[in-house]
Amino acid sequence: MKIYTRTGDGGETGLLGGRRVRKHARRVEAYGAVDELNAYLGFARAGLSDADLVSLLTAIQRDLFAIGTQVSDVRGPAAARTEKAVLAEARVADLEQAIDRVQAELAPLTQFILPGGCEAGARLHLARTVCRRAERRIVALAEEEEVSPVTLAYLNRLSDLLFVLARLANQRAGVAEIPW
Repeated sequence: MKIYTRTGDGGETGLLGGRRVRKHARRVEAYGAVDELNAYLGFARAGLSDADLVSLLTAIQRDLFAIGTQVSDVRGPAAARTEKAVLAEARVADLEQAIDRVQAELAPLTQFILPGGCEAGARLHLARTVCRRAERRIVALAEEEEVSPVTLAYLNRLSDLLFVLARLANQRAGVAEIPW
């Protein structure tokens, strides 16, 4: 199979289910932002040495593939066609538990902080902002078409997790947070 098809040269792309749309369609913007987030998480993961955090981000990347599949499929629930596309509500709870575990290691936050810090922390902050953009794109899509409430909750929780993970990475590296 060739990587190029030439079918998108005119500014259209094919969705799962066969429908063709412009590359700037809301659905394409939404799954494109999720794909971008997935790439940024890979970038963040590459800067981590903690096996537990690497495992956590790898699992999240798999979840993002499921979200991307769901968003790009115009035939209805993708779960009917592939188990990999399922994003169970329990995954939102998993993110919440991870947030709670990480926050237990951190000093309470009493003011806004500037994104950055050590390289791993800065990468996680960057991934957090891309996550927020993906969430906005999914919300925009939800104004026109049905989107799973689990997807919306997941992305909202994920940005929170990425924030506390960035703080944790900075703390573990001995890099102080810079208040705003």
